[in-house]
Amino acid sequence: MMEQKGFSKLGLVTRFVICLLALQSVFAEVSVSIQEEMKPGTVIGNIAKDLGLDISTLSTRKARIDSEGNNERYCVISLKTGDLSVAERLDRESLCGTKPSCILVLELVLENPLELHRINLHVQDINDNSPQFRRDLIRMEIRESAEKGTRFLMEEAHDADIGQNSVQRYSLQINANFILMVDANNVELVLDNKLDRETQHEIDLLLTALDGGSPQRSGTVMIHVTVLDANDNAPVFSQAVYEASLPENSPLDTVVVTVSARDADDGVNGDVTYDLGYVSVTDEKLFSIDSKTGEIRVIGSTDYEKKKSFELRVMAKDGLGLSSYAKVFIDLSDENDNAPVIYLKSVTSPIPENVSPGTEVGI
Repeated sequence: MMEQKGFSKLGLVTRFVICLLALQSVFAEVSVSIQEEMKPGTVIGNIAKDLGLDISTLSTRKARIDSEGNNERYCVISLKTGDLSVAERLDRESLCGTKPSCILVLELVLENPLELHRINLHVQDINDNSPQFRRDLIRMEIRESAEKGTRFLMEEAHDADIGQNSVQRYSLQINANFILMVDANNVELVLDNKLDRETQHEIDLLLTALDGGSPQRSGTVMIHVTVLDANDNAPVFSQAVYEASLPENSPLDTVVVTVSARDADDGVNGDVTYDLGYVSVTDEKLFSIDSKTGEIRVIGSTDYEKKKSFELRVMAKDGLGLSSYAKVFIDLSDENDNAPVIYLKSVTSPIPENVSPGTEVGI
């Protein structure tokens, strides 16, 4: 493996060239790293120089960039200069979601003779998304009899970016009654001083989620606390994690899994309702939960080829606002719903009648 020096623009691009002797028509492999959201037309290097190609022959050899397995145009090559440039805006979150590595496989195709050079385009994350809470307002009802140290689990924020650009910390507006406790798994509001309904029966708290990008981005949610005169128990799920499998293309209204939580309190204090915590815009169109029964059902088209697994966060809430959370993991199983596809990369036409046996005519 040998590091190349041809891609030096803006210090954004690095690549490596690997000779692949085992593949007859694939001559080299190049890895290119670029930041997402670069403007179309931005030059990210000179692929011809990196591969040692004669620039003057690019036009006659019909040089072009293809995307492996689809018709997307991520990059283009200049036939005059050999420059590789961005063809369209690349959004890492749309292309790869939360995957830590986002690689788009491209091919440089040359004809006469036929050559394929593979280009691995590594799309790097930038801090272009702010942390977001599922709701703008969280309503809570807490009895004034609640003891100091009582903890209330909060909904986490979600950031479509990854790594340091995702949510890194939370902060709570300074107040007389509550502090914030955050660990790797939970964000909790902790009662630091007992409530007195006669002194203050409503409290507004601003919770802020911050990412670690530069410049830093943030998202907020308002917590509205109503102090009540005593709901002593929060709902408890029958299990902390639910796992389910589902065939892709399952009919609408198919029940995937049923979650269940019980509250030891009586009356309205023990009435449990269910809701989904944060889910992505895509997943929100695929699954719903019955607020009374806890049944999670299919409401959209599930496709194994697009996404194989899902993680949902489910909330159980009693009549006076105490809540708890559980996680639901759903794995899709593959169905034979796709026919093989042939991609014609190149074809020579017409073919002379005296062409020699063994002459390449297409890929």
